[in-house]
Amino acid sequence: MTRPEARSVTEAVAERRELVNQAIDEDLPVARPERLYEASRYLLDAGGKRLRPAVLLLTAEALCDVEPLSVSYHEFPALEGGPVDVMRAAVAIEVIQSFTLIHDDIMDDDDLRRGVPAVHREYDLETAILAGDTLYSKAFEIMLESGAPPERGLDALRMLACTCTRICEGQSFDVEFERRENVGEEEYLEMVELKTAVLYGAAASVPATLLGADDETVKALYRYGIDIGTAFQIQDDVLDLTVPSDVLGKQRGSDLVEGKRTLITLHAREQGVDMDSLIGTDDPEAVSEREIDEAVSAVESTGSIEYARSKAQSLVESGKNELAVLPDNEARSQLEAVADYLIERGY
Repeated sequence: MTRPEARSVTEAVAERRELVNQAIDEDLPVARPERLYEASRYLLDAGGKRLRPAVLLLTAEALCDVEPLSVSYHEFPALEGGPVDVMRAAVAIEVIQSFTLIHDDIMDDDDLRRGVPAVHREYDLETAILAGDTLYSKAFEIMLESGAPPERGLDALRMLACTCTRICEGQSFDVEFERRENVGEEEYLEMVELKTAVLYGAAASVPATLLGADDETVKALYRYGIDIGTAFQIQDDVLDLTVPSDVLGKQRGSDLVEGKRTLITLHAREQGVDMDSLIGTDDPEAVSEREIDEAVSAVESTGSIEYARSKAQSLVESGKNELAVLPDNEARSQLEAVADYLIERGY
């Protein structure tokens, strides 16, 4: 099997992104009260690669062995039974992602997201909370309209609900870890799985559930999502230290400034770096680029950034192995390439 070139992967994601954007306009229109729905749509309209819905749509194509983009995602041929609207599921997954970003920015009091002011900065705190809550509930409304047989639709809804619970558990661990002196690597990886990777797990497994795949296939695709989602978060931690602020869309090195526990900082601590005194303040506005450069250099000198990259690569290879349950076709090759892209991307 020949893996598509990187350009083909970005094109494949972009093609599906455009279709997802159109579906978002249809499934989440700006209605009354306008301010609430404008705030709900704000981050969705600000951009985003739509990686999770792209994974969902590619998984559907691979499962049913159809030529990519050859059939309507709104009437997708199931493995058994009538057609299913997998685009609704893709929109639901992206809407959940946007809900988590809004609340995450509120909790971290971040100023920027995707290069624009965070929702609570552009609007206000109360509206941002309501917008996040609205997206959360709308995701379930949208998923309900997939047209799958009731039992399969219920299983997909259960997966979405469990995913949201796990995301909250992961966020809670993330907050707790900032207050703890010692956090182990396994604890960090569990937190990342809950906070970030479970939504990739849902994106890969929900279409299998809706389309009538067997339990073994559903579980393997979920593991694929967990592995590549964990790798994605580790790569995000790497990018936080290595990408300039104007490209990143937020302050470079914000994880260091805020005392976040990442695989990089945990490894650096084990190598003897005093992470607590590496940067003298937790106020992002009080930190200079020179201080960030010096802190990143100290962490990089221990091999911690390379250690994180190696871990992400190992997870991606593990995830790609799970795709053996799928037919050998172009969409499966694209899913393998997406996994590689998640740790090869810039920002």
